[in-house]
Amino acid sequence: MGLFRRGTRASTAEDATVEHAVEGQDVENAVVDDSAVDPGADVTEADDTEADDTEADDTAADDTAADVSAERPGGPWDVDDAPGAGPRVDLGAILLPAVQGMELRMEIDKATGAVSAAAVSVEGSTLQIQAFAAPRTEGIWDDIRAEIAESVIKQGGSADDLPGPFGRELLARLPVRTAEGRTGHRPARFIGADGPRWFVRGVVTGKAAVDPAAAEVIERIFSDIVVVRGTEACAPRDLLPLRIPGERPAILPDAAEPSAPSFDPMSRGPEITEIR
Repeated sequence: MGLFRRGTRASTAEDATVEHAVEGQDVENAVVDDSAVDPGADVTEADDTEADDTEADDTAADDTAADVSAERPGGPWDVDDAPGAGPRVDLGAILLPAVQGMELRMEIDKATGAVSAAAVSVEGSTLQIQAFAAPRTEGIWDDIRAEIAESVIKQGGSADDLPGPFGRELLARLPVRTAEGRTGHRPARFIGADGPRWFVRGVVTGKAAVDPAAAEVIERIFSDIVVVRGTEACAPRDLLPLRIPGERPAILPDAAEPSAPSFDPMSRGPEITEIR
């Protein structure tokens, strides 16, 4: 049985800290023991620090600026350009393709109660997905990729900037401690795509981080994501709002008092059978 469930974690608008990006994902089997190679290696604990966000609001940018996703031949897609392929799960800012056997977990920010990310697990791999606001005139993946690589290296890991199916990506080795207390690493791929006024990031862990054959289903999911940016003014790197599947967005009349939330983000979420 696959589950739809809620996880809880603290998060910031665009957290470039690596361990935070994969926190809570069920990838223990992907941890590799490094003790035979470097028994004296030092591992630094990951900090939940907020990435620097000093860019101005993009609302004054030129509406006729070039689409930053024009050079990418496939998805992820903007809602205005998405092909009508297969069913998708409505998560608010993200329309997620439904794949046979996948498990979907929505991650909740403990500080705000807001949905901060979606994590899809399928065939021994996990893809964590977040969507962010971005400027009209330029993409932000190059800057974010550099920040992630710097964070990995500072923590004692390594990061290689390589070409991938969605452009440049990072293949990282995240420093961890094994259950026996030895030094190990966790492979992870950081993939990203710039779109018109949005950016979507994926963190791939498990088999798909190291096995090209296993990566095919994860890459297919990421490439078929549709981003619904909306018309709201957002500062670059602000998280675009996600919601629990089936939850309707709140619509309040003018001058009305906000109603109580329709769900308790700290309680156990609904469970559904796996997608077939």
